[in-house]
Amino acid sequence: MSQISFHSPVGELSIAEDEGFIVSVDWGWGSIQEETPLLQEAKKQFDAYFDGQLKQFNLPIRPFGTAYQLKVWKALQTIPFGETRSYQELAQIVGGSPRSIGGANGANPIPLIIPCHRVIGKSDLGGYSGGEGIETKEYLLNMEKLFR
Repeated sequence: MSQISFHSPVGELSIAEDEGFIVSVDWGWGSIQEETPLLQEAKKQFDAYFDGQLKQFNLPIRPFGTAYQLKVWKALQTIPFGETRSYQELAQIVGGSPRSIGGANGANPIPLIIPCHRVIGKSDLGGYSGGEGIETKEYLLNMEKLFR
């Protein structure tokens, strides 16, 4: 497995690749730093995303999860840049409950590329486990609205 880390507007991010697929995006600086062409491209796309020039990532990904989680994560990838969906709306699309959508969101191994930050509650933003939590989610949603 190869990994790179870099500074972003939402803190330090680490991206991991395994066998030609992005398998994780994590907050914090990774202990192993090994660039590959795919990780260089991922970093380039992240820079463009944070500059408002990239609306959808185009990277091969391989998230590991349950069949239900994979179904939820696939649905998240259909939410356009700058838009949001509620936990309830996603539950109606993929099945399950709003709480199960929240659970799948919290287990997302590839945040930002799989945009779990675009899922909100009926009356508030809901939760977010990446970066500084809800402040990071607010930043991402506001940034996307600005560049939409």
